[in-house]
Amino acid sequence: MEKVLQKKTVANGKSEPPVIEIKNVKKIYRMGSERICAVDDVNFEINKGEFCCLLGTSGSGKSTLLNLMAGIEKASGGQILIKGKDVRKMSEKQLAKFRQKYLGFVFQSYNLLNSMTALENVEFPLVFKRVPGRKRRKMAKDMLIKVGLGGRINHRPKQMSGGQQQRVGIARAFVAKPEIVFADEPTGNLDTRTTMEVMKLIKQIARDNRQTIVMVTHDPRLADFADKIIRILDGKIQSVDLVEHPIDEFGDAAEQTATTQEENSSDVQKETSPERENTILKEKPAEGKEKPAEITVSEAERAVSSVLENSGNETTEQKEWGKTKEQKQEKVPAQENKKKEAGQK
Repeated sequence: MEKVLQKKTVANGKSEPPVIEIKNVKKIYRMGSERICAVDDVNFEINKGEFCCLLGTSGSGKSTLLNLMAGIEKASGGQILIKGKDVRKMSEKQLAKFRQKYLGFVFQSYNLLNSMTALENVEFPLVFKRVPGRKRRKMAKDMLIKVGLGGRINHRPKQMSGGQQQRVGIARAFVAKPEIVFADEPTGNLDTRTTMEVMKLIKQIARDNRQTIVMVTHDPRLADFADKIIRILDGKIQSVDLVEHPIDEFGDAAEQTATTQEENSSDVQKETSPERENTILKEKPAEGKEKPAEITVSEAERAVSSVLENSGNETTEQKEWGKTKEQKQEKVPAQENKKKEAGQK
């Protein structure tokens, strides 16, 4: 255990502090007079650039622990230090800014906004960073191409398969190049083949940018991708294992990504459908037409807060936001139909 908790030594001889430190963390839920200890006095460290897996069965406390690290839930005791800052002591406003700056998320249920295209969903983290519209659209497009969705940029979530939706989720999590990415059962809704593709993709992108991954899973096969495996049972750490030779088949992943990209490109419709014409964001608006509405920071903050709190369920506010934009797009055709009816009369 001592060996696992040692600070990583860099080339210049100086020690680099862990990017995440968990010290005596507890989470207690109260149900009437009963006390349930979901996380029980947990201690461990994660170094920069590590792929760490929290492995355990359903109900072991692994997802609760991830939520505590992300600040989605508050710990009942102990310290959660991320980049030296105690997440437990932060206010909601401070947490929101901290997540925007350092954290990315990949969810099991994808948590994409159905009223938006793949491009718009991936743009979201860049809105918070106030990246100019043209630049963020380019960044989002480049990331979608990187994950093999170059031909699905203007598709909405309901027009894509589960694997494609999760690729959009990965692109969204990594587009702003966060230092730490939290992944909660990222392949739980996928078949075996797609699961392997997604895992290789996550690890490849993280390795390229030396990003830290903290992934929750119940599947030992997925844990083999990690550099460090933390086994959890009944809210306690059973063991911390360092993996000498984690799965590292990036050549196969890159080949599969290229193949998927070619397949998606061939599926692009030759004729532009009405739905694609009505997308919220277009790279080159036609001359003489009003430019599409930009996503504002306040709108994005409301949507993402709801995603974190409700884990994939669209809130009424998000639905109304989507309806408002769709109504704006349908307004012109509706007026033309009224004119035609008047002419017939």
